[in-house]
Amino acid sequence: MIKRSKISLNRIIYPNLELEDFYKFTKDLGVNKIELRNDLPGGEIIDGYSHEQLKELSKKYGVEILTINALQKFNLTAILPETIKELKKLINLSLSIGCKAIVLCPNNDVNDKRGSEEIFKETVKALKSFGPLFQNSDIQGYLEPLGFEECSLRSLVTAMKAIQESGYPVFKIVHDTFHHHIGPDTFDTIKNDYDISYTGLIHISGVECNIPVDEYRDNHRVLVTEQDRLQNKEQIELLLKLGYTGNISFEPFSQKVQEMEIEKIKSAIDQSIEYISR
Repeated sequence: MIKRSKISLNRIIYPNLELEDFYKFTKDLGVNKIELRNDLPGGEIIDGYSHEQLKELSKKYGVEILTINALQKFNLTAILPETIKELKKLINLSLSIGCKAIVLCPNNDVNDKRGSEEIFKETVKALKSFGPLFQNSDIQGYLEPLGFEECSLRSLVTAMKAIQESGYPVFKIVHDTFHHHIGPDTFDTIKNDYDISYTGLIHISGVECNIPVDEYRDNHRVLVTEQDRLQNKEQIELLLKLGYTGNISFEPFSQKVQEMEIEKIKSAIDQSIEYISR
């Protein structure tokens, strides 16, 4: 049984809502956790609110900010100095608004010509560079492997090994059900080769359209229903069975979801929470 207190809403689920309205929307659903983003139209993470105002909003609605999503191309040495500058800004913001973690997304580019060994070395190098910043701030870094063929970090196991190699326990991993399904890891891989204690967050979304798996993209990601093709329920059940006790965050990117009428999307989210919980 998944309690509502473990459910979170990533702001991509309904990005057109102004931030206070998103807080209210979350509370109306009986949910008390959200993820912020730095890739919404306008590029504002906190919509022009002051840090103090945002902390007041969190208090007013009883909502906790789990993550800011995301530091992009984190494992690309060619731009590491710029990435570190960006990370420092995100850490300072996180500290001032009570956010617990920052999601780190790997380079995801068809033109990335690095070999797997070089990518692993650069991933570890990045984590070693970021480690002290996270350690000193008591913020966590959440690596999110992306299952796309062109992504430089596709596997949860590889991400775990990179964290081990870095020597910094400040890092965890996001298990994204969409990316797990299209990526190289199997259920057996998770059972036999992966340590669940490295999982810091689960992102969930569903795919219902009848197309080949290698054609799945973000715009196909909807709420999880009985028509889901990603085995969300089985993935979640396995992670819980292995000992995961953390949060589960809804992250559908489809415009079909984002453009729903507000009462309809509330009802759809409600039904989705019920479906994954039973």
